Amino acid sequence: MLKKRIIPCLDMKGGRVVKGVCFESLRDAGDPVESAALYDRMGADELCFLDIGASVENRGTLFEIVEKTASRVFLPLTVGGGIRSVDEIRRALNSGADKVSLNSAALLNPGLLTEGALRFGSQCIVLAVDVKREGSSWRVYSHGGTRPTPRDAIEWIVEGVRAGAGEILLTSMDRDGTGEGYDLDLIRTVSRSVDVPLIASGGAGSKEDFLSVFEAGADAALAASLFHFGTVDLRDLRRTLFERGAPVRPPFDLLKEPFP
Repeated sequence: MLKKRIIPCLDMKGGRVVKGVCFESLRDAGDPVESAALYDRMGADELCFLDIGASVENRGTLFEIVEKTASRVFLPLTVGGGIRSVDEIRRALNSGADKVSLNSAALLNPGLLTEGALRFGSQCIVLAVDVKREGSSWRVYSHGGTRPTPRDAIEWIVEGVRAGAGEILLTSMDRDGTGEGYDLDLIRTVSRSVDVPLIASGGAGSKEDFLSVFEAGADAALAASLFHFGTVDLRDLRRTLFERGAPVRPPFDLLKEPFP
């Protein structure tokens, strides 16, 4: 069985890591490069680096910061925010990203997913989807969660995978920053609908939430506030999950040395 992943998310605006509640009331959470280096030392499986102001401000991702971050960390890095073309996908990858997250641009042009997958491989094309619940379904939002679209979340995710996305980054805007737990109904529904890896985002508030979301079908759990503001220590989280039998990498101190 593939190991479940723990992914700190660095939402960035104005060159700083920020975090809010339900995509609003943002507060400063530190320097992105230093934060990335800290999570690398703490044993994160991956990092997700999202320039949340890029689409709203109609500008590209801050590739200089991406390059500085990639030079300091030695684990897979997903980069997103304002990436609108194959040339910008290439630039992000050349700056040190291992995967590129596409959201608003993919909604406007689903062919970007296909072209990106054909050029660079579907394994590095991540479809990011921000959703809000509406009755028994979920509506997709674009531009950093500021604009509702007419798209149903499940239909869009299925379409995006068919177009070439190799992974889904799914954020519940209703749960974002609340600490109330992931939207498990959403995760179960999406995991049954597509056969690519699913990253759950929005709502982590305790160690138990990670166990629950993995059991619901998520391949990875992303969190921000929980880690940024010290609610849960990533090293303690990994140890707890490992001791509870979750299929995660063991803590560093339990790993055997590869050579005598």
